[in-house]
Amino acid sequence: MERSAKIIPYIILALIGLILFVPFIGDFHLFDWDEINFAESSREMLVSGNFFQVQINYEPFQEKPPLFFWLQALSMKIFGISEFSARLPNAIFGVLSLLILFRIGSKLKNSRFGWIWALIYLGSLLPHLYYKSGIIDPVFNLFIFLGVYFFIRWVSNQKIQQRNLCSMLSGLCIGFAIITKGPVGFLLLFLTVIVYWLLKREKRFFSIKEVMIFGVSVLFVSCFWFGHETIKNGPWFLIEFVKYQIELFSEPVAGHQQPFYYHFVVVLFGCMPMSFIALPRFFKQSETDVLSFERWMKVLFWVVLILFTIVSTKIVHYSSMTYLPLSYLAALQLNNWNSSTSKWLNLLLIVVGSLISVVLFLIPFLAHFHLNYLQGLIADKFFSAQLVLDVNWFGFEWMISLVYGVSILFFVYLLNKRNIILSLVVLVIGLGSTILLLGKYVLPKVEIYSQGPAIDFYESIQNENVYITTVGYKSYAQYYYTKINALEESDALYEQKIKAKEIVMHKHSAFNHLAVKQYNSILLDWLKNGAIDKPVYFVSRIDRNHLLDSNKNISFLYQKGGFVFYKRNP
Repeated sequence: MERSAKIIPYIILALIGLILFVPFIGDFHLFDWDEINFAESSREMLVSGNFFQVQINYEPFQEKPPLFFWLQALSMKIFGISEFSARLPNAIFGVLSLLILFRIGSKLKNSRFGWIWALIYLGSLLPHLYYKSGIIDPVFNLFIFLGVYFFIRWVSNQKIQQRNLCSMLSGLCIGFAIITKGPVGFLLLFLTVIVYWLLKREKRFFSIKEVMIFGVSVLFVSCFWFGHETIKNGPWFLIEFVKYQIELFSEPVAGHQQPFYYHFVVVLFGCMPMSFIALPRFFKQSETDVLSFERWMKVLFWVVLILFTIVSTKIVHYSSMTYLPLSYLAALQLNNWNSSTSKWLNLLLIVVGSLISVVLFLIPFLAHFHLNYLQGLIADKFFSAQLVLDVNWFGFEWMISLVYGVSILFFVYLLNKRNIILSLVVLVIGLGSTILLLGKYVLPKVEIYSQGPAIDFYESIQNENVYITTVGYKSYAQYYYTKINALEESDALYEQKIKAKEIVMHKHSAFNHLAVKQYNSILLDWLKNGAIDKPVYFVSRIDRNHLLDSNKNISFLYQKGGFVFYKRNP
């Protein structure tokens, strides 16, 4: 009976997670770049049967290891190739994350704290939203967090058997992180340990035997892919993979360059309300307990935030590893909540929550009732043209914002009454309902404005034996939504790719992003002017269509929104 009672919280949390994370995740197309990129690589695994070398457009994709793609491919194998299947792995990891936070929180303090930690994490904007996406980071972050957690357990335990077990578990988790997103999985733990050691100045954390157990565990998992790839295909792919990771840190190769404070702003406002609730903990001395868990979480938070502030390539989800340690700090603050000394924080939560609610109100309200006014505000030619698209707004979508705004007010009110658990339940219901309603009624319409005409075109030519490419902008949608197949050796483009690669590698020592750019340029020139053996479709934007209009070999098909479509026949 007692054991059954202990399981009940996990069942409740799992049901809450499934209810909030799974519905409507397949109701709108995947978004360029990352969602479509990753789903296409997973689809190509199933089509090609090559599960160990990640590909995009059936060419080696050296940016990412395969674990996340295995999860997506498994989901696609079971449920079919779809948006739902691409996003389902993160929904499942969202449920696992809630259960793990509750478990760790209960062990660190008590079940009440476990509930607080799981609920404040679930009730915060970006952490919640990410588990309804098809990107790698939610899976990667959980493995990193568990690697750090077991490392803390390892170095703070006095029993040799427990230390050995925790060192092994930490190593296994870091190994899984490495084959999810690469060497940064080890780097984050390594930097966290170094910084913590410098701050605390402990003479020794661990024995040589324990380090060996940890190292063997990391290698056991990571070499499952790295080793297999090297044995089967030689070191080329891994060398290019490592080179790309270095490029990613040193320059904005992914096309994302932002100001240095970018991640600070993203974490502060994107993780509302837990980011603001956690603020006082950064100005307080860390709790002293056996694990020194708060200090570890602060170190992990700052290591991630500073590291990705230094990195030249800045993408919103790069700093998402801060969410888990930040949620712990917020849970600590809530666990010791003093309403009389938190008046400024209450005001801040209301103001920021209201601003977010206003933004959620304005998007559907202006799009439905004041589209001409919205067009006048946008100077960008492409996006202004996209707003002309016929999108069927019902007219009530703006009211969804009220759900979030009202829930924030009740959340703050109940906090002041020190009804912490009830306030968090209200917050989770409010945010969860808001995101579910947005996913059902708003995001599908926003997606049309973003990429709708291009996706419709790709889906319309799925059964045609053609070549297709974009001109003037980068996209992965043409691969996934036309369901392209690998080139045959008899295809003219197959031969051209071999020639183009030979030309590029003659000029470059490595197939880096500059080499890739030249390679793509050679192929595009051939598609526009060369001796093609099948029709070629070109998709461009109205602010880039001059790249095609002057070419007499290419025929204009039509324009829809901001997208322009062309065709060249053999």
